[in-house]
Amino acid sequence: MSPVARPRRTLTITCPDGPGIVAAVSGCLAGHGANILAAAQFGDGATSQFFQRIVFEAPPAIAAADDFARAFEPVARKFAMDWHFHDADAPMKVVIAVSKMGHCLNDLLHRNRWQELPVEVTAVVSNHPDMESLVRWHGIPFHYLPVAPGEKARQEEKIRAIMDESGAELLVLARYMQVLTPESCAALAGRCINIHHAFLPGFKGAKPYTRAHERGVKIIGATAHYITADLDEGPIIEQAVERVDHAMTPDDLIAIGRDIECAVLARAVRWHAERRVLLNGMKTIVFR
Repeated sequence: MSPVARPRRTLTITCPDGPGIVAAVSGCLAGHGANILAAAQFGDGATSQFFQRIVFEAPPAIAAADDFARAFEPVARKFAMDWHFHDADAPMKVVIAVSKMGHCLNDLLHRNRWQELPVEVTAVVSNHPDMESLVRWHGIPFHYLPVAPGEKARQEEKIRAIMDESGAELLVLARYMQVLTPESCAALAGRCINIHHAFLPGFKGAKPYTRAHERGVKIIGATAHYITADLDEGPIIEQAVERVDHAMTPDDLIAIGRDIECAVLARAVRWHAERRVLLNGMKTIVFR
C-alpha cells in the first residue's frame, strides 16, 4: 500500500543576513515533522540581506497557514523576517493583458491549456478586440477594455477589479502596448510582469529591432521584468539572446525576437508562480 501523499508548501524568506538562519529554519520545520524537499538560499554581501526558498511536505500540524504561522513566528521574529507561506500544489491565478500582437499570449494560453505552467489563466484583458476569438476558443473570459482619452486610470481600475474578482495574484503584460499609470504600478508592485522586446538596458522604447539593425548588432534578445513607474527600468527576472548577422533584415530580427520573447516570458511566469523570484531592491534573486 503506497503512503498517503502529504501536501507540499513553499516558504520564502527575506531578512538581514547573519549566522544561524538556515539552522533555525530547518530546525523549526524538522521539529514540527516537516520533510524538506528542496532548499536554496543566498546571502547578498552588497546589501547584507539573506534570501531563502524552501519546499517541504507539511504534516497536518502545520499544513494550514494559521498553524504554520504560530509554529514559525518565534523564528521569524528573532531574525526580523519578511516571510511568505504558500500551497506549492495550487496553480497561481493569472490575468493576461495583450494588445494586437498575440504571439506571447498564444504561447501562454497553449502552455496553460496543456498544464505546462503552474498557473490558471482566469481572464485576458485587451485594449483591442483582435485576440477575442483566440481567447474564447481556449474557454477563457475575454474583456475588451479600450483606452479612451483621459480614461486610462479608470480602465486600469477595471483590470485590477477583474484580478480581484478572479483571485488573480499576477498580471502578465504579454505585449500589452500601454504604459501603466503610477497608481497601477504601485498597486501591482512585484506582481506584474512585462516582456520587453529588447535586451535591456539598451535600445529601449519604440522599434528596438530597427534601431538594433541600424547599429549592426550581433545579438538581439528579450527581457522579462517587473513593472515600475520608471518605464522599462523594473527588476529584471529573465533575459535571453540570439546571434544575428549582417544578412538579416529587420523583419528577420522581429521573427527571431518573437520566439525569444515567448520563451523568456514563459520562464519568468513559471519562476514567479513557483515562488522562485525574490525582490532585492531593484534586482531579483531567482532560485532556478
